[in-house]
Amino acid sequence: MHWDGLFEDLEGQLASEWEAERAALDAESERLRISRIDVRTRLRTLAAAEASVTVELPAGRLIAGRVVEIGADWLAMSPSHSRGTSLIPLTAVRGIRMDHGMLLASLDPAVPSSELRERMTLGFVLRDLARRRVPVTIEDLDGSRRHGTIDRAGTDHFDLAAHDAGSSRRAQDVRAYGIIAFAAVARIDLEPR
Repeated sequence: MHWDGLFEDLEGQLASEWEAERAALDAESERLRISRIDVRTRLRTLAAAEASVTVELPAGRLIAGRVVEIGADWLAMSPSHSRGTSLIPLTAVRGIRMDHGMLLASLDPAVPSSELRERMTLGFVLRDLARRRVPVTIEDLDGSRRHGTIDRAGTDHFDLAAHDAGSSRRAQDVRAYGIIAFAAVARIDLEPR
C-alpha cells in the first residue's frame, strides 16, 4: 500500500509538471501569434464586429464611430455625429480607443478579408471619387479644413478644386485649385448623397 501511495503521488506530480509545461507552451504560442498581428487585421475584426471605436488623429482630434472598410493604406468610418463617411489614411491614425472587451476581441483570429478591397490604395479610392465628382471635406494634419471636389489623384497626391461646402463643382464656383499630398491628410469626409 505504501508503494501505491508513492506512485500515485509521483503520477500527480508528473501530471502537474506536464500541465504547467503545456500551459507555458500555450502562453508562448499565443504571444507569438499576437506578435504577428498588424493593425489592419485588428481593424478588420472591429469592422466585422461593428464595434464603436474612437480614432485618435494628429493634434489630439478624435473621431468616434464604426469602422466600415479597410483598404491597403486607409480605413473608412461611419462617424457617430454625421450621416457621411470618413476616409482616414492609416498614417494619420495615432491610436484607437475602445472598450476592453472589444480590445481583447480584436486579437481573435483574423476575419476573412476581401482581398480586392484590401489591395485598394487611397489613390485608387480617390480616383473613383474624382470620377464620380463626389464633394469632399479635407482635414489636414494641422486641423485646417477645405471643401471641394477631387479632380484627379496620383500615387501620393491629389488635385482639389476648392468650392463652398454643399455646392457642386461648377467652374464659376471654384475658388482655387491645389495639389494635396496624401501625407498631409488626416481625414477626408464624403458628403452624404
